[in-house]
Amino acid sequence: MLDSIWICILIMAVVSYLLRVLPVTLIRRQIKNPFVRSVLYYLPYVTLSVMTVPAIFSVSGNPVCGAVALVAACVAAWFTSNMFLSACVACAAVFLCSFL
Repeated sequence: MLDSIWICILIMAVVSYLLRVLPVTLIRRQIKNPFVRSVLYYLPYVTLSVMTVPAIFSVSGNPVCGAVALVAACVAAWFTSNMFLSACVACAAVFLCSFL
């Protein structure tokens, strides 16, 4: 069991390293394709949402409270464009939803 954990960690480390090193070594000139540039621009946002959204539904123990928090954070982000305030609104929404 312990050996398989170390093998998984090693595979993840190699994949992470290759994803960071290969673009630097293979692409030497500036990227001019607008589609590729837009994909590379939005990639960090997509990665953040892929890691965050499943946690929103599972962290409170109640998926309904998670959905309420997601909607509240999206509305707050739409009107304020402030990440800290959106996170605070989502936390308050989960807190209030857990009491109802």
